Amino acid sequence: MAILAFDFGGSAVKYGIWNGQEMSDKGKFTTPKTWDEMKASLLTVFDGVDQKVEGVALSAPGVVDVEKQMINGISAIPYIHGFNIFKELEDLFQLPVAIENDANCAGLAEIYAGAAKGKKEVAFVVVGTGIGGAIFHNGQISKGAHLYGGEFGLMYLNEGKTFSQLGTAVQMAWRYCKRKGVEKDAFSGEDVFHFAESGDELAIEEVNNFYEYLTQGLFSIQFSLDPEIIVLGGGVSAKKGLLDEINRRMKEKLDHFELNDFIPQIVTCKYENDANLIGAAANFISYQNNK
Repeated sequence: MAILAFDFGGSAVKYGIWNGQEMSDKGKFTTPKTWDEMKASLLTVFDGVDQKVEGVALSAPGVVDVEKQMINGISAIPYIHGFNIFKELEDLFQLPVAIENDANCAGLAEIYAGAAKGKKEVAFVVVGTGIGGAIFHNGQISKGAHLYGGEFGLMYLNEGKTFSQLGTAVQMAWRYCKRKGVEKDAFSGEDVFHFAESGDELAIEEVNNFYEYLTQGLFSIQFSLDPEIIVLGGGVSAKKGLLDEINRRMKEKLDHFELNDFIPQIVTCKYENDANLIGAAANFISYQNNK
């Protein structure tokens, strides 16, 4: 089954063909400014495919309501919200279309063929500018009653601030810049990690805060949802030593609360750049199988 997959991003739309084993014929185009331009660009890609396509799969930002066939919420692509986008795209392609939230798609990729393959109870945590994620129960996405399942970034963490505001390397860098009295984007998270390794005391403090906040959030996720495994995604997941530091701090918290029944299994994602595309294809297959 060949599936044409698209990943809608704020600056670019990625695409590729999923053949059941790998993503091929990959490309991207700049995210158009209007919905009509977007449809024209999607159709251009579709018309250029030189094999039979069974359907179209989309990864998109926002709160995807499959029952109402629309994308709610807000995103960097405002024109995709608030109407029956499923029907418009099915009319455009004359094929079945499946759409899912981008964080859910990234998690699906890990469940389908990645770090969580074979697992049924999974928390997928994306650490970017903020914190996003997805919850999987019995191997299926669990969106909750109001479609906010997996919005881990909204958890209150410390001093009235949320997990998103505290537990990412981007936020760490912004805090460092503020305390240094420089522009917000003067230094990146990677810079601050490097400064800490070089002995910068302020950087060491902020790196410590980052790891502490991130571990606190993961601790709360583990003991509220009780997943078999927590999969970390996002750019910082590739940082050398990340898991060692999280596991060390997690062990300290387990000891503090005298929790010795098990040790949480925390891993980093297998897929990075293609995760949303692969997850979108996996969602399409699941959607068709469950119709």
